[in-house]
Amino acid sequence: MKQYLDLVENVLTNGVKKDNRTGTPTISCFAENYKVDLADGFPLLTTKKVYFRSVILELLWYLRGEDHIRWLRDEKDCHIWDAWADKDGYVGPIYPTLWRRFPNLKSSDGFSYPGKGSKESTEWMYDEFDQVQRAIDMLKTNPNSRRIVVSAWHPGVLDEMRLPPCHVMYIFNVSDGKLNCHLTQRSGDIALGIPFNLACYSALTSTIAQETNLKPGTFAHTIVDAHIYENHIDGLKEQLNREPRPLPQLDIADKPIDKLQFEDFSLKNYNPHDPIKFPVAV
Repeated sequence: MKQYLDLVENVLTNGVKKDNRTGTPTISCFAENYKVDLADGFPLLTTKKVYFRSVILELLWYLRGEDHIRWLRDEKDCHIWDAWADKDGYVGPIYPTLWRRFPNLKSSDGFSYPGKGSKESTEWMYDEFDQVQRAIDMLKTNPNSRRIVVSAWHPGVLDEMRLPPCHVMYIFNVSDGKLNCHLTQRSGDIALGIPFNLACYSALTSTIAQETNLKPGTFAHTIVDAHIYENHIDGLKEQLNREPRPLPQLDIADKPIDKLQFEDFSLKNYNPHDPIKFPVAV
């Protein structure tokens, strides 16, 4: 996919060397972005094989609202999150929890935040808020809203997370009957993470478009710290030497989002180049 290869080439050419928490240096660029038109096909890279099963299982796991990986690891034999889980499989309140069970501050007497109304003090309590369902409801009832936002960043619980979210916010936007999605990512591993993020959020956009009677539109992606680990450079250079092939097509069963299973996603005409193995920096 040209947009991805352009991102790789730009960071290889213009990136600056930076140290980081993993101990493996990177070359990094600030605030990189690209767009893909989902009408052109499902953006699963063809310059290397990306494992579709893992992409979709990760998306379905995000939608489960759990703080552990036992469904992903033990039931589905998918190990992409093992490196960040503790011995019991816990990862803390990251994407699944914050997407579907965001801690929501509410008052016991109807006030929504301190200072609102006439009372000087208010008793506060917490419940859970389903951001994904709210986004779906808004797309059905008020599709022109500019407030259809799902956030995965909660500063108050960062210390409870095994890995603070890298993709921190996505925003839906409807234009001419098409559902667009913009993903903001604080940190992006270009070799390993970005191909997954691109495919995962494109699948999410297509899924929600179907549920809300819209057509998939544009997926846009901004990466604040777009980086390449030094031990990934050779593999990415190999991808730059490969000719992109036509994108595959993705078919999704017509079901509510919470009823979907892996078998409801069908990938057609995927003909990638050989896999390239990249070490994971933990």
